[in-house]
Amino acid sequence: MTTNLIHRVNIGDSLTRSAAARPGQLAIVDGDREWTYAAFNAWVNRICHGLIARGYSRGDALALASGNSAEFLAVYYACAKLGVVCVPINLGWRADEVAYVLGHSKSRGIAVETQLVGAMAEALRKTDVPDVIVLPGTHAPYEAGESWTTLDDLAAGAAADEPGAHVEDRDPITYLYTSGTTSFPKGVVTSHLAVYLESMSAALDSGWNAGDRFIAMMPMFHTAQLNAFCTPAVMVGATIHVLRGFDPQVFLDTIEQKRITQVFALPMMYRAALEHPSFSSRDLSSLRRAVYAMAPMPDALIRACLEGFTCDFALLFGQTEMSPITTIFRPEHQLTHLGAVGTPMTGVQVAIMDSDGNLLPQGEQGEIVYRGPSTMTGYLDNPEATEAAFAHGWFHSGDVGHFDADGVLWFADRYKDVIKTGGENVASIEVEKAVYAASAELGDPVAEAVVVGLPHERWSEAITAVVVPGPGATIDESELLAALKKRLDGYKVPKSVIVVDELPRTSTGKIQKNVVRDTFANHYGA
Repeated sequence: MTTNLIHRVNIGDSLTRSAAARPGQLAIVDGDREWTYAAFNAWVNRICHGLIARGYSRGDALALASGNSAEFLAVYYACAKLGVVCVPINLGWRADEVAYVLGHSKSRGIAVETQLVGAMAEALRKTDVPDVIVLPGTHAPYEAGESWTTLDDLAAGAAADEPGAHVEDRDPITYLYTSGTTSFPKGVVTSHLAVYLESMSAALDSGWNAGDRFIAMMPMFHTAQLNAFCTPAVMVGATIHVLRGFDPQVFLDTIEQKRITQVFALPMMYRAALEHPSFSSRDLSSLRRAVYAMAPMPDALIRACLEGFTCDFALLFGQTEMSPITTIFRPEHQLTHLGAVGTPMTGVQVAIMDSDGNLLPQGEQGEIVYRGPSTMTGYLDNPEATEAAFAHGWFHSGDVGHFDADGVLWFADRYKDVIKTGGENVASIEVEKAVYAASAELGDPVAEAVVVGLPHERWSEAITAVVVPGPGATIDESELLAALKKRLDGYKVPKSVIVVDELPRTSTGKIQKNVVRDTFANHYGA
């Protein structure tokens, strides 16, 4: 045990060490609540001892259904210190998806905010999760189960000393479920070592330090906010200002009033801030870097951002399986390599591979593959998918790209037809199945449907259904979209339906999604 505590690489220990080094430094600000590193660490430790008292131990899984809050981070770090696997729940999932994740992850319990208890109730009825811990959230009323407890009660009176649990470096810290080519997500097993080293690399490459003040407003249940920003911020002893979502005025107020130095947002959010009536009168001089993700910014928008915010801008590129950053489109490349996705982050090796497993030289296009300690351990209970992802000794991204003569990576397309829209990943096959089912239900079945992501200035990629009507069928776009809203989560519903006489095909009869995307690339005027 002693040796483990001395040598181990544990995300929970990064909080312990920051609290020891900077006990009086402001760690978390959530509304009018504030914690220094010493106070936040003590709170996390009390939660640890409360979880131990409820029977949690190394290897157990605890689901976490919460919006952005100090409690989200406290539960996450408490799990880390104990070796309990945290399973963040995407708040956009349907009840059957939540139930699937709870069952697949074998979650022993779920920590859920008060206002989400009702939304989680149906999923809980479909599973045998024995333990529920209620987080305060918005303090909404809820009907408690017999054996439920609250986070406040769990931590009340518990000791604030370090729990000292035995946790190995490669033990999982999270099961992060990500959309794939099936209707249910795959569980990405991410180790403490992977997140620890990724966090160090993110801080190193971005120049973050204890004097930085971050806004955390993107969903913490996504690895991009959690592990590309929050865990690096804690590691260097910086301050995190928690926002539950994006509002342009609140965003600008927080930067100005709290002298924020680091922000992370989607391109559409920066546009909304630029267009806010008060923008020109704001003092945003504290900002050092603004980061965006999911897709390169259009030329006009990045130029407007650089002029308006007068700070460095950078794009983070990667995926959940890589914890998540793989390349950084750095400030110096923003205007010289418009449309690229950057150069490798420290600790990540990036290459281009052909379908036979051969690495390709600069300039040639193929699949983007990765190596590095931040790579996932594998897919939970899915050895076939894990083996395929690790073929030829590299992690396969499913993305197509090439390196230019300057060593900058350019993303071209996706092998996997997963659409990245507004910060979410959506499997096109899931939407296509819903289109077939919904149109049949309406009595006007489509003969063929293909779902693609088309360029959109707000959503990066707008989900779009391109359909061929069946014999004698008439496709009414509004009726079909209304029917799809009953079958899909809101963010998965297509933004429009395009009716065509036929779809392009290869000589073997396969629909050419790339041709569909090219044909309708200007559908939204992006």
